[in-house]
Amino acid sequence: MIEFDPGIRPDESLDSFYRGRILVLQRKNGFRFSLDAPLLADFIVTHEGEELLEIGTGCGIISLLLSLKPFKHILALEVQPALVDLARRNLLLNNLEGRITVLQKDFREYQPYRKFDLIFSNPPYIRRNSGFLSPSEEKNIAKHELLCSLEELLSFTRSWLKETGRACFIFPDSRQPEFEQELHRQGLKIKTRRSVYPRENEPANFFLAECAFEVANPVTMPPLILYGPDGKYTSEAEEIFAGRPSREG
Repeated sequence: MIEFDPGIRPDESLDSFYRGRILVLQRKNGFRFSLDAPLLADFIVTHEGEELLEIGTGCGIISLLLSLKPFKHILALEVQPALVDLARRNLLLNNLEGRITVLQKDFREYQPYRKFDLIFSNPPYIRRNSGFLSPSEEKNIAKHELLCSLEELLSFTRSWLKETGRACFIFPDSRQPEFEQELHRQGLKIKTRRSVYPRENEPANFFLAECAFEVANPVTMPPLILYGPDGKYTSEAEEIFAGRPSREG
């Protein structure tokens, strides 16, 4: 069995989340997650006994945050070897080796040979051949659709999601029409949606979507406002970043 050293390396930082309940190693100059990760973790509803699959785990942050919720196991896929090492060490730091497994896999070529109750992803947002590339290949793969297009993501989800399963994503609000069109092509529907606004009376910057094959009564949740007039987080945003109990679903 391969051993991984969870210690902090010179090019890494150690951060704590959910009031110290979760510890996360991140690379100082590589890809670092942002607010969208805890927003998606808060949005996702899990249940006892469920098998979960994450596409593109990065340092493992969303799966780590979900570890405070009920489920049987998370299989987390990541294509970049350095991030796989980081995610595995984060599992060790948080004593989660039995509940979460990180595999180095390109999901486009992966055949899990079983279906999942819940598939989730915080995918690259920037369309292929658009935006400005960084000198860091790690950042480029994480942020640009170089190895993960919207079509590929939703096609994989359709193939490996149970008929009664759910899939959860976060995307820029500007891509919502494109997301819904591709979702329809793959035979999926939005079960629950929520828009995220930086401030009241400003355009939305993200949307959260819980999707399924069959949806009887789609739900639109009240908008999430991140900052108040004083420039500080709203009370709900503070609750999210503190790791509030899961919403009912």
